Formats: sequence, C-alpha cells, structure tokens
Amino acid sequence: MGGDPPERVRLAELVSALSLGVDLGFGQPMEHVLRQCLIALRLAERIGLEGADRATVYYTSLLVNVGCHSDAHEQAKWFGDDISFKAAKYERPIRSVGAAIAGIASIGKGRPPLHRFRVGLEFALSGYRELNGMIEHHAEMARLLAEQLGMDTPVLDAVVCSYEQWDGRGWPGRLRGEAIPMAARITLLAEYVEVAHRVGGVDRARALARESRGKQFDPAISDVLTEHSAEILGDLDSVSTWKAVIDSEPHLKVLLPSDRFDEALLAIANFVDLKSPYMIGHAAATSELAADAGARLELAPDLLTNLRRAGLVHDLGRLGISNSILDKPGKLGAGEWERVRLHPYLSDRMLNQSRALAPVAEIAVQHHERLDGSGYPRGLAGSAISRPARILAAADAYQAMREPRPHRPARSPEDAAAQLEEEVRKGRLDAQAVGAVLASAGHRVKLRRAEPSGLTAREVEVLQFLARGMSNKQIATRLVISPKTVSNHVEHIYGKIGASTRARACFFAMQHGLVPD
Repeated sequence: MGGDPPERVRLAELVSALSLGVDLGFGQPMEHVLRQCLIALRLAERIGLEGADRATVYYTSLLVNVGCHSDAHEQAKWFGDDISFKAAKYERPIRSVGAAIAGIASIGKGRPPLHRFRVGLEFALSGYRELNGMIEHHAEMARLLAEQLGMDTPVLDAVVCSYEQWDGRGWPGRLRGEAIPMAARITLLAEYVEVAHRVGGVDRARALARESRGKQFDPAISDVLTEHSAEILGDLDSVSTWKAVIDSEPHLKVLLPSDRFDEALLAIANFVDLKSPYMIGHAAATSELAADAGARLELAPDLLTNLRRAGLVHDLGRLGISNSILDKPGKLGAGEWERVRLHPYLSDRMLNQSRALAPVAEIAVQHHERLDGSGYPRGLAGSAISRPARILAAADAYQAMREPRPHRPARSPEDAAAQLEEEVRKGRLDAQAVGAVLASAGHRVKLRRAEPSGLTAREVEVLQFLARGMSNKQIATRLVISPKTVSNHVEHIYGKIGASTRARACFFAMQHGLVPD
C-alpha cells in the first residue's frame, strides 16, 4: 500500500483530477471538462495559437468553472439542489427570458409550498442581488485558485473573464468582443459545444455554434468550429480522454517538486471545503491530525507522506453531492444517505486516474471503512483496511465531531474522545490509531499570535462564525452584541482582508489558520 511518493508531479494531473469533481458539481458525466479542454486545444490549433498561448488555453479550459461550488450553500438555500441548478445553464441561452423563468420556478424547489413562499419572498427582497453577483464571484474564485496553483498572468486574466460574452452581455459584463482574452473566448465555446456534441452529436454542436455566433461566441472561432467540426469533434467518443489531455499539455510541462505538490494539494483541499460552511478547514485539520498520529505510530516515511496527502483530498468526492443534502439540518432520507456514502468512491475515481495520486487514493477511499465491515463504500473489514487508512478514519471521525454540523453543534474534546473510544469497544475503529489520534489532539497547544491583516480578536471571532455560514443575527446572538455591531465588524473585516463575499472570507480564514477554532 502506498509506494514511494513521486519526486516531481505534473500540475496537469492535479488540475485534471480536480476537474472530474467539477464535472459532478455541474451534474455532468466525468470528463466533461477534459473533453472541453481537447476541443479548446483543437480550436487553438486551427486558429494558429502556439507555445505559451496554447498553454493558457489549456489551463483556462481546465479551471474555468472550478469556483462554481464556492457558494453552493447559498445556491441550495435559494434553489434546493445546487447541482441541478448549475446543470440547467446548458439547457437555455443565458440571460434569456426562458432562463429567467426557469430560475424563478426553481426557487425553493423540493420544499413544501409554505417554505417555497417564504424563500420566494426573501429572494424578492434581497436574494436576487446575491444571485446577480454569483457568477462574477465564481470567476474571481477560479482566479484565486489559479493564483494559488502558481499559474501565470495570462491564465489568471483569462479565467477571470471566462463568463464574458462576445456581445457584452456576459458576467460581469465589462468586456466585449476582442477585449476578452482569446483563451476565454475559446474556452466558452468549447464548454458549450462539448455538451451539445455529447447530447446531440456533431450536427447539434455545429448548430449551436451558428446560432450563438456573434452573440455568446466569437464569430471567427464559431466559424472555425463550424467549418472543421468533423476533425475537431469526430473522435471525442473514442479517444482515452484522460491520456489525451495529459499528453496534450502544451509548451513546457509544469512539474511540481514534492513541497510544491503539497502546497497545491492544500490549496485544492481548502477550495473544496468551501462547498459547505460546515466543512471549512476540515481537510487541512484532518491531514495535520492524521500525520501527527502516523508519526507517533512510526509509519514509514513514504506512507506518512501519502497519509498526510490523503487527509487533504479524502473528501474531494463531496463536490458530487448536493448541498441540499450536505447542509440539511434534519435526518437524511435513504436516497440522500446513499449519495453521501458514495463520496469516498467518487474521490477514488477522481484521484486514481493519475499515477501520482493513485497511492493517495488507496488510503483516501478507505477513510469511512470500519473494522467490523459496517463502513463504506466497499464494506471492507479487518486486515483489508490498511494501517494508514485506519489512522485517517480515526482522525476524520474525531475532527468531524469537533466541528459543527447542520444537525448538531460541535462536540467537546471530551465527548469526541469518548465517542472514538466507544467505536474501539464496538470493534469499528483501530485501538492503536484512535490512541495516537487522541494523543495528538490532546497535546496540541494553541499559541497566542498576531492576527493577520490587522484583524482584532473580536473580528476574528466574527469571521469564524461568518465562515460557518451564520447570519449577522445569529452571530449577534452568539456573541451577545447587536446585529448592527456585527454588520460593522463584517464591513471592517471585508475591508481589511480585501473580500466581498462569504466564500472569499472563508478562503482567507483557512489560509491563515483561523478555522476550525
């Protein structure tokens, strides 16, 4: 189990693995983003782009929608199933009357009539302003992750403009025509053409390019797609998509040394945790706890490295689960629980495509398995569960109990420890792993520190509650201050850290170790 960690890892493999989770978050089959990347590269070749320009198209097409899950909590609040809501973007022209009507009809979807009425009223009063800025914020968050991954300036500029349209009616609507970076224009067409081709073949893809020519899409690029559709799209269903995308990485291949690989994994882990305010910081904290416990148990260096990395990526599969389930305050139904039980399998599917990530996937996929065979996704038992996975299972369980969830507040350290020990007595968790995790948790000392960006201690408290998805009124109740005072604190926090959305504030809090507290 595990093998030696590779010395240098291709960034393309890491970003492509993440793209598989983005597919699920949009209700699309895995490899939707990879296929759009191939289409984008073929368009770039026909247009005559070379070298660094092709590399910009490559990474822009892989990262374009990566920020769209960062406000999934808010999407689910207004529209029920955030994944279905995002999937609808391909069904009707954006900013069309049909799209607007469908959006309004989705408000409170799946909830009782009275609840839908209350949500509709709240949306009419304030929610539409929140929704109007969502897409722009998605582009900003995608740019932020690209920056964290060390992308160069042309990629950052293209990613942040990925929702602009040729006719100027995109988001945020500041650019039009040739003012939009070429990589963004190519990626936009490739994204929609991939769906059209998958659903209706070459004819439907060609029709889409013609219909939206000069409106949503650059007319010159649309003409290239129309004229060369057979060559660009003809073999999409027969090629090995993952291999084709990795092999197509243009210009100089970006290789990450071990330390940069870990930094990139941490950036992605923090980004994925933004999907739910109940999960922020969970991956990083679980990774740290598991690695410390693994060191106490004297795991071999290669296994310890893979364990730490598995802690960062073990929940990537949650991208494929709707926040209407993840953030549900009540008991989950049978179908909902089955969706939750799939997330380790989805993580495994995302990671196992990459040779570099496969040893990490072997550990991550087992983090919900239990020694008595009662776990998931495969119902493994006893020796079938690896030693690193047993440690990760204990660390994940302890960390989850120390965090709030929709149906309960955070448990105390004593309560969490007692629950873990009970799991050992019932034969579900490994005694040595639990002992090491509890020892690691009990010996961590929180040192006093200077708060980042000049935040005061009170502002850090407010930021922590804000990151957990609490409203100003809820924060005021917890801190026994007025909602107006909370509002002032939030305004000061956003000003100091340069944020304008909860998702951006959450990311700042995770970057600076402010959550979980």
